[in-house]
Amino acid sequence: GTKQRESVLLYWVHFLSYRAVRAMTPTSSPLSSPSKHGDRFIPSRAGANWSVNFHRINEIEKSHNQNRKTKDGTTDTNKADGLAYSALLKNELLGAGIEKVQDPQSEDRRLQPSTPAKRSLFSYSVSTKRTLPEEDGNTVSPYSLSPVSSNSQKLLRSPRKPTRKISKIPFKVLDAPELQDDFYLNLVDWSSLNVLSVGLGTCVYLWSACTSQVTRLCDLSVEGDSVTSVGWSERGNLVAVGTHKGYVQIWDAAAGKKLSVLEGHTARVGALAWNADQLSSGSRDRVILQRDIRAPPLQSERRLQGHRQEVCGLKWSTDHQLLASGGNDNKLLVWNHSSVLPVQQYTEHLAAVKAIAWSPHQHGLLASGGGTADRCIRFWNTLTGQPLQCTDTGSQVCNLAWSKHTNELVSTHGYSQNQILVWKYPSLTQVAKLTGHSYRVLYLAMSPDGEAIVTGAGDETLRI
Repeated sequence: GTKQRESVLLYWVHFLSYRAVRAMTPTSSPLSSPSKHGDRFIPSRAGANWSVNFHRINEIEKSHNQNRKTKDGTTDTNKADGLAYSALLKNELLGAGIEKVQDPQSEDRRLQPSTPAKRSLFSYSVSTKRTLPEEDGNTVSPYSLSPVSSNSQKLLRSPRKPTRKISKIPFKVLDAPELQDDFYLNLVDWSSLNVLSVGLGTCVYLWSACTSQVTRLCDLSVEGDSVTSVGWSERGNLVAVGTHKGYVQIWDAAAGKKLSVLEGHTARVGALAWNADQLSSGSRDRVILQRDIRAPPLQSERRLQGHRQEVCGLKWSTDHQLLASGGNDNKLLVWNHSSVLPVQQYTEHLAAVKAIAWSPHQHGLLASGGGTADRCIRFWNTLTGQPLQCTDTGSQVCNLAWSKHTNELVSTHGYSQNQILVWKYPSLTQVAKLTGHSYRVLYLAMSPDGEAIVTGAGDETLRI
């Protein structure tokens, strides 16, 4: 019964151990068919470097500091120093053979053995090849005055990768008297011809970034109206002005001449978005009007109704096929050219959605930000209609804008920190944090070359 089974099991254990010992121990009389391999289930561990093999079993995990949101630019320097120190320890203790810190394989790859040739984790035969000390880059030469190996010396002598620095001080500050502290308005825009338009009270002013010349484009005080939104056309020659009474005026910036007045809204127009010669406008009357400025207004007008409260955010996709709209009803809607109903609807935000930005680097990627009760930046795949990522910023999200050159985006915030954050996507780590505004940063625009941004706040300043 039980004793017999235990005896059989004990016999097989001794038998397998005996075969393993015979495989690893050379005999004085060679067999007719000598075998250099042990049993296929019991590997030979003679000469195994367990410190290296242990690290080769599990893939090296990325540092926890990389997933942690950086608070300022100094973290990048500390992280680079930490990577260099970690690589030095791996060279000296584990024979990793790392010579450059900036080598991407040195962070995520599995550790290689000290010899140049690769070998498997479990060796089934005893290797007779030995590495000469001068061939091993991790061996300290007896004639060297350095206490570390040659690979570590190369690592320490390798040039440090220059860290990217974003200035925390604006290179220009402009006075903007009467710049309203209203979350639902869009009063700043930067044209493709490098001209900044700002709505101040009843007037629209133009500031040339090339000459620093300021001109007044229009004054609505004669009409008893005020400016609630501004938006440049893609060519940069026309500027649309939304008013408190619900009108949209089209102005020729170079000539300083009003070309037309578009009616149709019954309340203030707080959001504007151009798509070639088509202009979309969102209003407090909860309606989005899309019109071709070349045709008579009634013939080209499309009414998009889907929001239950004021429309405060409008952005066309980079391929001009989809329009994203955000409202005070906490909804983010996506529209196309052929339907008057939204093709997608996202309701995950818990506050008004004003901040909207389409990625120029990834087709169909949309970012949106919520107000004070939400504080989150969310990312959506509009090709599949699925949510991608979400990060809590800790404060009201007022604006979003993607970089034109790198896969990064900038966000401006309100209560309670009034900061400007630069994010790296998709890791969502903070590249920089800019402060200086004493009021919430309600307005944001990017220069045509993508190298600068302008922010505006209720403290009546514009910072570039």
